[in-house]
Amino acid sequence: MSTMFDQTLEDILEKNLPEKELSEVKRLLYGRELQSLNLPQWNGSQDLDVQGYIMGGGVMEQLRPPRLVRVGIIQNSIVLPTTEPLQKQRNALHLKMQKYVEYAAACGTNILGLQEAWAMPFAFCTREKYPWCELAEDAENGPTITLMCELAQRHGMVIICPILERDTANGETLWNTSVVIGNDGKIIGKHRKNHIPRVGDFNESTYYMEGNTGHPVFDTAFGRIAINVCYGRHHPQNWMMFGLNGAEIVFNPSATTSHTSEPLWSIEARNAAIANSYYTCAINRVGTEIFPNEFTSGDGAPAHHNFGHFYGSSYITAPDGTRTPGLSRCKDGLLVCEMDLNLCRQMKDFWCLRMTQRLDLYAKELNEYVEKNLKPQHNPEKSNQVVEPARDLGANTANTLIDDTIRLATHCPVAVKNFLQAAVAWIVDVNSEAF
Repeated sequence: MSTMFDQTLEDILEKNLPEKELSEVKRLLYGRELQSLNLPQWNGSQDLDVQGYIMGGGVMEQLRPPRLVRVGIIQNSIVLPTTEPLQKQRNALHLKMQKYVEYAAACGTNILGLQEAWAMPFAFCTREKYPWCELAEDAENGPTITLMCELAQRHGMVIICPILERDTANGETLWNTSVVIGNDGKIIGKHRKNHIPRVGDFNESTYYMEGNTGHPVFDTAFGRIAINVCYGRHHPQNWMMFGLNGAEIVFNPSATTSHTSEPLWSIEARNAAIANSYYTCAINRVGTEIFPNEFTSGDGAPAHHNFGHFYGSSYITAPDGTRTPGLSRCKDGLLVCEMDLNLCRQMKDFWCLRMTQRLDLYAKELNEYVEKNLKPQHNPEKSNQVVEPARDLGANTANTLIDDTIRLATHCPVAVKNFLQAAVAWIVDVNSEAF
């Protein structure tokens, strides 16, 4: 691994800035200074970046008790080379994640979010249907979901488990799906990825298309949560709809590479937390995955065997914009944060962003914009034609007007407008002459 990814932004700042300047830079980059959360030591064999924080920032209310919840997010690399048998690859990832989940439970985690398609390589760059489609599984009783349901029940923990779904009830269609498992081990619901990228090596529409579940918010024992999968973080309206539907915590399970999005990463989920007065949890895959067959990006660059480096850097942001440092850019990691969900409403009261949102104004203008762009396209060569209807159309006037209007509407909507204006004027003249 290049030493470029061995250091996080925080490492670089702490290494090069004097203490006073460092404190001010951190205030500007991250908001309030966070208190560390005392967590048990990780004793596993895997090198795991463990961080914990108390988000704080809320007002101690007189009429509502605090609504404290511990949220954990895990970023992980694959275990075995992509050339190994699929069953071995998935089993190795299951075993690794089981240890991480058990450690997160020991840290007191109530809600745990995992990264996008965590139980497989992110093979969608290859455009190869097989063997990778074999890793799709049922969202209720597939092997990954079965394991996570057992762990959720054992530890009384809500788990967000993203998978490649095989929709057995709908022609075995594939979806990019996040399953929400309750603290009793039962499935609460699922969300399918709303926005599918067509950027560089992100060839995901070769496997699945945009989801059909809308913007659901799931009521759990610990709070109202939602999932904005990966590329959806680039769409502010996607974040907004989860907020309008009542989310208090929105998870963003992702798989994104350094050359594609790293400068954007620290900004987008933080902006969403501020704009929508909820907590956001940005979770990114980590590591570089090598595939046996070369593939291209359609940009003229040479064929290659890897997607680029997944840079991790997972972080959590509070509704007031305060965020944690990111996890490692090259190692697996667990980030645990204690948060008071009362802060969501307090920030709505403080900034009045919901009250001043003007949804009625935007709904009207968006509706007008969509309707305008859904009109048939016109032929520019005919768009300026002016049709002057004859005044002596005789007994078949009405039928002739209808036929001409239908004919013109197909080819020349601007001419239709001119035609109808002239026709209305003619009818007015005829009626006035009759009386």
